[in-house]
Amino acid sequence: MTTSTNSVAPSIRVWDLPTRLFHWLLVLCFIGAFVTVKIGGNAMLWHQRCGYAIGALLLFRLLWGVAGGYWSRFGQLALSPSRVLGYVGGKPDARDDVGHSPTGAWAVLAMLVLLAAQVLSGLMSDDEIAFAGPLARFVSGATTGQATYYHAHVGQWLLLGLIGLHIAAIVFYIVRLKKPLIRPMIHGDKQLGVASMAPALPASRDTAGSRLMALVLALVCAAVMWWVSTL
Repeated sequence: MTTSTNSVAPSIRVWDLPTRLFHWLLVLCFIGAFVTVKIGGNAMLWHQRCGYAIGALLLFRLLWGVAGGYWSRFGQLALSPSRVLGYVGGKPDARDDVGHSPTGAWAVLAMLVLLAAQVLSGLMSDDEIAFAGPLARFVSGATTGQATYYHAHVGQWLLLGLIGLHIAAIVFYIVRLKKPLIRPMIHGDKQLGVASMAPALPASRDTAGSRLMALVLALVCAAVMWWVSTL
């Protein structure tokens, strides 16, 4: 008689708590900014506040991309053409199934760039009716006009298009490839498909000390955006 044991796929901490909070707060703030700008009127005050919050979150992510957990660092984004071609061609690197895939890495970079452009253009916008960004008086009228047009008529639609592709990709990975992408962004851990990969792949640091450092950085970023709002 033979006995068999069920092996459980190993898991590692991929997304530290600060990264997860950044992600979901960014989602909420973007929804808030989009809804309030469509309502208009007095809701524009909350649109402005959501914009400042997004700016603070982006500043935090910039810092956390250097000081954060292993898989949250910008250095771990697989942006090289060889990694992208290998992944698309069916010959992925062992790391591509843990953190951001090469295509996902480019999507993250594009999202951060577009969000930063949207925040910056908002800070320089002036609708000449009820809203003027705090940086509008520091740039020329032509620059303000271009920033206002981009913010209202270009940037938001580029972001919505990219977000739509992002959601479609998540659905594809979950339904077609059977890869749960949302759960690791909630509890932080990701199961690895190959047990032998576990010792070779480092886990993201997610200790009380790193979380305290993230809190300090977040408060600094919030203070910077508050200062910008007072200019």
